[in-house]
Amino acid sequence: MNVAVARYGAGNVRSVELAFRRLGVELTDDLAGADLAVLPGVGSARSAMDGLGDAADLLRQRVADGRAVLGICLGLQLALDESEEDGGVAGLGLVPGRAVRLRDGRVPRIGWAPVEPGGETYWFAHSYACETDATVATSEGLAAIVRSGSFLGVQFHPEKSGAAGSRFLERCLSRA
Repeated sequence: MNVAVARYGAGNVRSVELAFRRLGVELTDDLAGADLAVLPGVGSARSAMDGLGDAADLLRQRVADGRAVLGICLGLQLALDESEEDGGVAGLGLVPGRAVRLRDGRVPRIGWAPVEPGGETYWFAHSYACETDATVATSEGLAAIVRSGSFLGVQFHPEKSGAAGSRFLERCLSRA
């Protein structure tokens, strides 16, 4: 099993790679050929989309071909049609929907929170939330897990979520 983590200036690439290494996964730079491609994300939508370059088309093609892609936090938001961040940014269009700024509760939303169904607790750090019919799990009323075709996206950070995050990444690997 090998995993490619998209490198486009996201702030959590190293921690995502370390989390997969701890699971015994071989890392590769081959986004097109990897068993699982990961779109990590900490940062802003516009700079992230600008930084993706050719990787954007590779990720779109992977999903069109039914090959596994995992989006983490901003990586999930980038997979949507658009984000209202940075005055409005077109996304990858892998998942119908948009990212909207959190307006209620604590902003940014940082800390441990349960994901339902299931009740497993993960680490969240975000100021935008996904609005999409592809939501399959929520946390405190917000989209936490989104699935559309071969794309799976999470608003939380499994790489920062200890044993629960490792179990989640193992499940992703078993489905890739």
